[in-house]
Amino acid sequence: MEKKINNFSKKITENTELPAAHSMLYAIGMKDSDFYKAQIGIVSNWYEGNPCNIHLNQLSKIVKKSMSNNNLIGFQINTIGISDGITMGTSGMMYSLPSREIIADSIESVINSHFYDGVIALPGCDKNLPGVTMAIIRLNRPSIIIYGGSISPGYYKGKKLDIVSSFEALGKKNTYKITKKEYKNIIKHSCPGPGACGGMYTANTMASILETMGIMLPYSSSTPSTSTEKKIECKKSSFYIKKLLEQNICPLDIITKNSIENGVKLAICMGGSTNLVIHILAIAKTAKINFSLKDIQNISDKVPFIGNLKPSGSYLMNDVHSSIGGIPSIIKYLLNKGILLGDCLTVTGKTLYENVKNSPDINFKKQNIIFPIENPIKENGHIKILYGNISPKGSVAKITGKEGNKFCGIAKVFNSENEANNAILNNKIKPGTVIVIRYVGPKGGPGMPEMLKPTSYIMGAGLGEKVALITDGRFSGGSHGFVVGHITPEAYSGGVIALIKNGDSIVIDAENKTINLNVKKEEIEKRKKLWKPTLLKINNGYLYKYSKLVSSASNGCITDEL
Repeated sequence: MEKKINNFSKKITENTELPAAHSMLYAIGMKDSDFYKAQIGIVSNWYEGNPCNIHLNQLSKIVKKSMSNNNLIGFQINTIGISDGITMGTSGMMYSLPSREIIADSIESVINSHFYDGVIALPGCDKNLPGVTMAIIRLNRPSIIIYGGSISPGYYKGKKLDIVSSFEALGKKNTYKITKKEYKNIIKHSCPGPGACGGMYTANTMASILETMGIMLPYSSSTPSTSTEKKIECKKSSFYIKKLLEQNICPLDIITKNSIENGVKLAICMGGSTNLVIHILAIAKTAKINFSLKDIQNISDKVPFIGNLKPSGSYLMNDVHSSIGGIPSIIKYLLNKGILLGDCLTVTGKTLYENVKNSPDINFKKQNIIFPIENPIKENGHIKILYGNISPKGSVAKITGKEGNKFCGIAKVFNSENEANNAILNNKIKPGTVIVIRYVGPKGGPGMPEMLKPTSYIMGAGLGEKVALITDGRFSGGSHGFVVGHITPEAYSGGVIALIKNGDSIVIDAENKTINLNVKKEEIEKRKKLWKPTLLKINNGYLYKYSKLVSSASNGCITDEL
């Protein structure tokens, strides 16, 4: 006799006092025998306006079709997505990070109200991944995440391209390093089809973390978006979700402090996006796991940087798939080196070690995508949590070593990203400058927009090693250079970043993990007394509510920390 696994849906389907609900279920095509089957919410972040998400409905349909093979009922559900690439540098970017909360709230709402027994979520773009993770943690019923996969690389004149190539091309055009025709062709060829941005940017960073944490099936994070393997993964998901239902394995059995540490270790070894910081903090807080900025710094101090991946390196996630054997091979290598813990439970019902033990070994003589631990790109991680009078509650730097480890410069202050972008594009930024972009934090932005445009323009203009940029906003996973973000407290809340003036001296020391304004304490106090709070930029709608509820970047920018 098959084990009863419809623990939630039976509250609707087997309740004889809900005739209207039953009528509606008959209306959508359910048969009498279906009323005793477990119901799975198949949540997709599908929408047509973004290459990261455009194919997710097709994958969702494959998942739904596979349900009948395992005597399950699947219901397709859509939640939202915001394209970071399309909104970058516009007011639309203010909605990017806040969309994470809408995604989590909407999934929680539908699954709870309709009493589905489990969840299979198919995210694509950056905020999709932490958003669906936060939702399944809140629900804590059997769940699997299937990553939509990476985009294929573009090509122009034999050179491999990705989305950051487009951003950096503008800086190159404006400094006459490429022609207008070359500029246009780079844009046309950077994104050849469906899938998330190809480097170790935020989507691939978070996907790699989630697979290492065990909440994705093996290979999910590195399998390309349009590959046959991705379709096979979707077909297999119904088998694994049924297994989770039978064994009652839930997200909080899988997402633990050890598994979170595993995920962060792998991401830092790979050179992942700084956005992992706010997303991991938010995931940990949602799971009520004690995990802080100090934990992230401790990990970054101890693990080597071995991934030669864009934006700071040369390769894309598709190269990891085709040349390395996917993320499982890297997990296996790090397990064998004692960096990861292998006994963490995963959605296969097996441990992390059991999932990857038969994966191919990395051949370090035949590729230079992943470096051996004995000869790393950098002895320790690229993420630095900096403290000082500018950021007494923490800030996040992405220092790969190529930029140097210390920068002392003169402040050039901008109260918006647009002002900074115009200055860079009009060649008004000189070597030795610390660009300060403020009032773009979680509350002041609102929404803590990403600063990919200014960092890309800096790199395109050839200033990558000559200037630094600090902000209370965020950086895209595609950002590189000497950059410090997430400065807390933010300018809107009266943080010291609001008190910086043009011409002030700023010292950023990645080795000692400090960021300081070279101004006497008495002068800072004097400026603070003269500082006046600014009004919120938005006074209605979702962003107004978000700015009232959101916590600081050092607490993950969550909205339910009351």
